[in-house]
Amino acid sequence: MIYINENFLKLQNSYLFTTVAKKVSEFQKNNPNKEVIKLGIGDVTRPIVPAVIEAMHKATDELSKAETFRGYGPEQGYDFLKQAIIDNDFKDLGIELDEIFVSDGAKSDCGNIVDIFCKNNTVAITDPVYPVYIDTNVMSGRSGDYNENNGMYENIVYMPTKKENDFVPELPKQKVDIIYLCLPNNPTGTVLNKKELKKFVDYAKENKAIILFDAAYEAFITEKDIPHSIYEIEGAKDVAIEFRSFSKTAGFTGVRCAYTVVPKTVFGYTKTGEKVLLNKLWNRRMTTKFNGVSYVVQRAAEATYTPDGRKQIMENIKYYQENAKIIKDGLNEAGFEVFGGVNSPYIWLKTPNNMKSWDFFDKLLNEAGVVGTPGVGFGNCGEGYFRLTAFSTKENTIKAVSRIVKLFK
Repeated sequence: MIYINENFLKLQNSYLFTTVAKKVSEFQKNNPNKEVIKLGIGDVTRPIVPAVIEAMHKATDELSKAETFRGYGPEQGYDFLKQAIIDNDFKDLGIELDEIFVSDGAKSDCGNIVDIFCKNNTVAITDPVYPVYIDTNVMSGRSGDYNENNGMYENIVYMPTKKENDFVPELPKQKVDIIYLCLPNNPTGTVLNKKELKKFVDYAKENKAIILFDAAYEAFITEKDIPHSIYEIEGAKDVAIEFRSFSKTAGFTGVRCAYTVVPKTVFGYTKTGEKVLLNKLWNRRMTTKFNGVSYVVQRAAEATYTPDGRKQIMENIKYYQENAKIIKDGLNEAGFEVFGGVNSPYIWLKTPNNMKSWDFFDKLLNEAGVVGTPGVGFGNCGEGYFRLTAFSTKENTIKAVSRIVKLFK
């Protein structure tokens, strides 16, 4: 008899964005003549910049010649890309490190990282939260059972992140082993300053915990005193693993490339108290379960750091930042309570008249032809909120805001 991993049965409904896609597909099938503007899933719309495309073409040509052909590459990534990452993403911040692992996506790494941790570790997440963090821990057996009454998993420690605490999560009141932080935050678009983030680093050091820090949106930070990397915080290299992505910065959502930093100063422990390098465990996991990102894609990622590449990519980021301002300003003027959108491509709005998140989703879709993401899909504290993204075209962004304002005027 083939037994299944019954932890999968504890997952609630389908993956959030799959549910959104099904609803939109059904609406479009029933209303083929109605235009739908999608500001829901965080997928980019600007094309990959010329400097990167040129590098991809060149790398492709190399593979067509025997003398420059390449087969399997190093599972951890080619040195040329890892060095470019170190020189451009960290040295300017005064951070010295060399422990880079190139992968096919931050989502993959955030999910796969749980492979190296014991099932009995206690996990703390912010609420609302990017679903991958909690779902992968459910699959791995750390969550315990789901409580239908309160909408929580019994073994997960939730850190409410709400307007009432200025979207600054409180430190866990009990001892935890793994803390997930996403900054700038998905979905709320809010941030922590260095002083606030230092509290989490100090907590991790005191409790021998690990911080899993998702910095996928750091390129959108505009304000000072907002850290672009957790390693800007003293002591973080002893307690934190950082995830970054080329998806939202360089438009690689379909190309797939990201990287994870696992410092050689971060340790886990055996049941007998023996210290073990997490870098060593992650390296073993990568070499066993992953064959590396393609040479063409890694050359493309390297080109994002060239002078032309950086300039062109910053133009795209500014384009999305302007979209975020259009959404934020438009909704503010219409009387909505709006958060995020300053250091992030995400706008987090309070639904009017205490409307439920999914009810607001249905109203926007059916009456305005605009798609967003219900806040409750990110956790209990997201109920009554809604996420919009700045990744559409400027034309559609302006049109979508106009439709929302008109609907709720």
